[in-house]
Amino acid sequence: MQEIRYRNLVLVAILSVVTAGIYLIYWFVRTKSELNSLGAKIPTAWLLLLFPIGTLYWLYKYAEGVHLTVGKDNAPLLWFYFILSSFAFSVVAPLIVQERLNQVASGEAGI
Repeated sequence: MQEIRYRNLVLVAILSVVTAGIYLIYWFVRTKSELNSLGAKIPTAWLLLLFPIGTLYWLYKYAEGVHLTVGKDNAPLLWFYFILSSFAFSVVAPLIVQERLNQVASGEAGI
């Protein structure tokens, strides 16, 4: 099982803005692997390049993976993650997901 990595939320936000979203693609790919190690079934990130249908499908599967692995206590958040992520890789959804992953990484959240 791959270890869930603790990431600084401020740094994630700054890198996302400074790199004009390129860091978010990297972030999605890295966290996809971490979520899959927890039991999610998020497909290959190459689907992100198949705009718009592949991207929307991948973002939905990512949101589903977040919900099934680290967001178990809040079913409505599945759609919230998906909608926020669908708006040109908004930095808000990754920060919410990363905050939850940080809880898991530090042992504060039971999964």
